[in-house]
Formats: sequence, structure tokens, C-alpha cells
Amino acid sequence: MDRTDDNASDIETLTKQILSLKAFSDEATGTMWKKSVKDIDGEVLCVSQFTLFANTSKGKPDFHRAMASGPSRDLYGSFLKRMGELYRPEKIKDGRFGAMMDVRLTNEGPVTFTLDSRKFEYVEQPPAQVPSNTTAGAVKRNGAGQLEKAATVEPQQ
Repeated sequence: MDRTDDNASDIETLTKQILSLKAFSDEATGTMWKKSVKDIDGEVLCVSQFTLFANTSKGKPDFHRAMASGPSRDLYGSFLKRMGELYRPEKIKDGRFGAMMDVRLTNEGPVTFTLDSRKFEYVEQPPAQVPSNTTAGAVKRNGAGQLEKAATVEPQQ
């Protein structure tokens, strides 16, 4: 989270993704990718880190697309609250917002998961080639984060 346009829809999507991701093994069978954090009665450590949304294409971090600290703090608080509502509040842990923290963890396995509520929204796609005898529609996200039809391109006769 922490893009300038993150909202309640992103919170809903990400909390459900985090809590339902089958990232843990079934200890009884040893089968990987069978259990979620809820299935194993695990804890979730949430650490707000706006720096993950830096643009580094010009060789130095640019945070202009990151949300300002006030709104970001509020949205992060809403995220933590929703995580507790969907699971168990005592299992949701967090760091101190905006603080310099030394976070240590044990990463088990060669896997890192990236969860994103709108992963294709800001990935540049090549322009679509629209054949002259077809109708094409464009979509955009509305204020609730849902896709809606934005425009229709009619073929020229």
C-alpha cells in the first residue's frame, strides 16, 4: 500500500490475499502450499514501508507517487483494523509507523510473494491494435476501485 491513490478497496483486496494465501506446508503430509496463516493459527507482522514504492529508474529514489504520511498513517491503521476483523486482532502485529526499525526475520525457502491489489493497473502495456472493423472498449477504475467501462471506440466507416 502507500500509492497516492490507495483506498478501502485496496485494503479489502490485500487483507483477503494475505490471510488466504496458501504459503505454508501441511505438517501432517509435508505437502507444500496447503495452509494459510489462518489455517496454522499463525501471526502476521505488518510493517509499513512506503519506501518500497520508490521509483528508481533515474538512479536515485523518487517518492513522488507515494502517499503523504498523514493519509498513509490513517490508511495503514484501517488496514491493520481490517486484518484484525477478518482474523484475530491479537494475531496481527505491527511496527511503529514511520519509525526507523530494525526488523529481523527468518525467511524459510527460496520464495518471495508480491501481493498487489492492482498489479496490472500501472504496468505499461503496448497500445492495443484495434482492427478497423471492430468495436473496442476501454476500462478504468472507479472511486471504489472497481473496473468500469470508460470509453468505446467505434470503427470509422
